[in-house]
Amino acid sequence: MNSFQKETVKIKHHGREVFGVSYMPNKKKCPVVIFSHGFNGKNEDFAMNSDYLAKNGVGAYCFDFCGGSVNSKSDLRTNEMSIFTEKEDLCAVVENIKTWENVDPDNIFLFGGSQGGLVSALVADEYIKDIKGLLLLFPALCIVADWNKKFPTMESIPDAYELWEVQLGRVFFESIHEYDVFDHIGQFDKNVLIFHGDQDDIVSLEYGKKASMIYPHARIEVFPGEGHGFSEAGNQRVAEMTYEFIKANI
Repeated sequence: MNSFQKETVKIKHHGREVFGVSYMPNKKKCPVVIFSHGFNGKNEDFAMNSDYLAKNGVGAYCFDFCGGSVNSKSDLRTNEMSIFTEKEDLCAVVENIKTWENVDPDNIFLFGGSQGGLVSALVADEYIKDIKGLLLLFPALCIVADWNKKFPTMESIPDAYELWEVQLGRVFFESIHEYDVFDHIGQFDKNVLIFHGDQDDIVSLEYGKKASMIYPHARIEVFPGEGHGFSEAGNQRVAEMTYEFIKANI
């Protein structure tokens, strides 16, 4: 079992700052997994996964999206956040991590949960050369369709809208108006692993299955009885499968 260092790493871009935590094994040139949390999530959501990877010689970086949560330690308010500000955050993280001395730049992986899964999928399509593999945990590929159904015209978009006690601003909805997610994912031609529960009532399993079919090299692992947010046993299995995926792809 490897010893590792856990430390706060802040990344500046577009006039704002991302707060994150790195989990890096004490060895040179490690593969690394960048974890992106879901709506109103935080970097600690993947602390267990990162801990597990780092003990097994794989680095990890977990961060708070700017405006991504009421508890975010990064800049921006939740009403300034959109899918595309989150995409900028993740792109900046990738660019930064590529330069770390103890990271193998040829073995950078993206792991995204829910909304962070959607963002990771969008970034992977633009960073095909830089990303070695993609892991998606119940990716919220439904977000755009769901909101466009609720606010079908630009005129129907409110200045502010509260979802699960999170204040969203007009920018969140305007930026995805008439946007088709499936036009912007699926080009990533390396291995993709999707984890999805068959009891997910936020992101239907059909979205996970659709994603598994549009990538050239994707497979889906369906977790019986799991919803949107896995049990402890489910999360442990995800951590182990993530490590196996990294090992098989480096």
